[in-house]
Amino acid sequence: MTQPPQTQAVQPTTSYAKGDIVLFRDVEKFWLGKPGHTLVGRVERSWRHADTGKVLYDLVELSGNRHRAGIDPDYMRLLPPADAMHDIDTAPLSEPDTAAMTPAAVAWLRQHLAQNAAELPDQR
Repeated sequence: MTQPPQTQAVQPTTSYAKGDIVLFRDVEKFWLGKPGHTLVGRVERSWRHADTGKVLYDLVELSGNRHRAGIDPDYMRLLPPADAMHDIDTAPLSEPDTAAMTPAAVAWLRQHLAQNAAELPDQR
């Protein structure tokens, strides 16, 4: 009887640059099933572990400005700006009710209108 050929899953390697915004997991909390294990952080630096040679990252947790050292990139995912700005890009601008827009879209519109208020004609 012949065995089917074995395939090995290859995990793509991702490297992160200083300033990248990432979603990361507190590994211990995650595997113990504790709440608050998934966080957002900003990459501060990368370094290679002296014993294992694995590249690890130091992050600043954005929700508390707390430094987190030695984060394993297997538990990190990049948060692309396009995803973060999706709600603004897809806001229903023709909608007369601003409650139908997400808060981020409304905030962007208010800021944009405030910056250009000097260019608008006087209201009558």
